[in-house]
Amino acid sequence: MDTRINEAVDLFQEVLIYGTERVIKSVDHPLWREYSPEQIQMLKLIDKETQVTSTRLAVLQAVHKSAISSRIKKLLQKEVIQVVQTTDRREKLLELTTKGQALILELDQVLTDYIGKLMSENIADEEIDQFLTIFRKLKKIIKMDGV
Repeated sequence: MDTRINEAVDLFQEVLIYGTERVIKSVDHPLWREYSPEQIQMLKLIDKETQVTSTRLAVLQAVHKSAISSRIKKLLQKEVIQVVQTTDRREKLLELTTKGQALILELDQVLTDYIGKLMSENIADEEIDQFLTIFRKLKKIIKMDGV
C-alpha cells in the first residue's frame, strides 16, 4: 500500500485523538465542565442523526451498551434529550429536546471560535480551502458506504 495513505491515516487519527484532548484542556467554558466529552459527543451524534437508538449510539461511539445507558440516563436527567416512542414498543428513539438543541448551538459556537482562532493564526486561507475539499470528498465517500 502507498505509504502516503498510511501516513494520512496516522495523521487523521492523531488529529482526532490529540485534537480532542487539546480542545478539552484548552476551552474554558462552563459547559465543558458540566458535560463530559463522551456526553458532548453523544449529543452531537443525536443532533446529526435527529433520532437514534441506544444501540446505534453504542456502535457510533464504539463502546458497550452499558456505557451508553449510563450516559443516556445522565442526559435525560439534565433534560437535554428525550425518548420518543415508536410504533414498535421495543424500539425507543432518542432525540434532542429544545434545551439540548440550544446546548448544541452553544457548544458548536465555542468550538468554532476556538478552532477558528487556531486555524486563522496557523493555517493559510488556501490550505483551509484544500482541507475543506478533501474532507468534503471523504464525507461523501463515507456516506456512500451507508454509515
